[in-house]
Amino acid sequence: MVKKLVLVIVISLCTYSVYAQSGKASKKVSVIFDTDMGPDYDDVGAITLLHYFADHGEARILATVASTRYPRVAAVLSVLNTYFQKPDIPVGVPREDASDQADFQKWSDTLVAKYPHKIKSNIDATDAVTLYRKILAKQPDHSVTIITVGFFTNIATLLQSPPDKFSPLTGQALVEKKVLKLVSMAGRFPSGKEFNVDQRVAASKYVFSHFNRPVIFSGFEIGSKIKSGLPLIHNKSIINSPVKDVFRISIPMAKEDTDGRMSWDETAVLAGVKGAAPYFKLQRGSIRINADGSNTWDATKGNHNYLVFARPVKEIQTLINNLMMHQPVK
Repeated sequence: MVKKLVLVIVISLCTYSVYAQSGKASKKVSVIFDTDMGPDYDDVGAITLLHYFADHGEARILATVASTRYPRVAAVLSVLNTYFQKPDIPVGVPREDASDQADFQKWSDTLVAKYPHKIKSNIDATDAVTLYRKILAKQPDHSVTIITVGFFTNIATLLQSPPDKFSPLTGQALVEKKVLKLVSMAGRFPSGKEFNVDQRVAASKYVFSHFNRPVIFSGFEIGSKIKSGLPLIHNKSIINSPVKDVFRISIPMAKEDTDGRMSWDETAVLAGVKGAAPYFKLQRGSIRINADGSNTWDATKGNHNYLVFARPVKEIQTLINNLMMHQPVK
């Protein structure tokens, strides 16, 4: 038991050491994390990074919100928050206009059956947009970073929401008053087609036309080059981990994951909390969404930015793999 505890401490210290070398510590970032948490499993890696940053005083997780509504999604978010010793983080699930897509690998079944969780079903969670409005209304002006690693239905509905008991402001005004920036795994740059945008074209188009705070995209081309999960599943000192279980179950089920899963969502969390530098630089302009779900880029104007590699891919891959081995703080 002592040996295992020592190993976990050493891994945690080594992980922090690797990250600490990347630059100065930033101030604590207040985050609402919006995830589809099901059609893919890089979302699980992403929320692990977010909990790492929270445990090291660099992020404050205001809420975890689903952009899907398959029956287990609220419970899965509750499992992960509980595992990382934060069972009281609010969970939101959309009531309407949301995808029912779940994980084909069925890892969510394992998580819900095996690990404790406070929220048992989607009915026990708060409506997603209601939770957004409740959380945003309480925050200081221009203080909240929204990180999306799924569909844009929640944000579109939030922008169109009327005043309510939480705030006399419309959703558009509330976002402009309270949000610092939006960081999203979305799009393909400078042009192409990407799943999160393509699956909900109308919502994506509305958000990118009406979200008047700065937006940073981690595009398909970024995460597709960074493979993660193998060091985690081969780490014998990490046991009874829902994060490890997800990657252990899923990686063998797809040939494309032989070298690890592509890390789209993890890069959005990394940039959302730590900023682009030193691993990325920003290309400024505006995204344009076409009727077929593809996107193009207008580099002449706008408050949108997409990530471009500034450091070797392997260096970022090593960092993300180390951060994904983060263990709960006892």
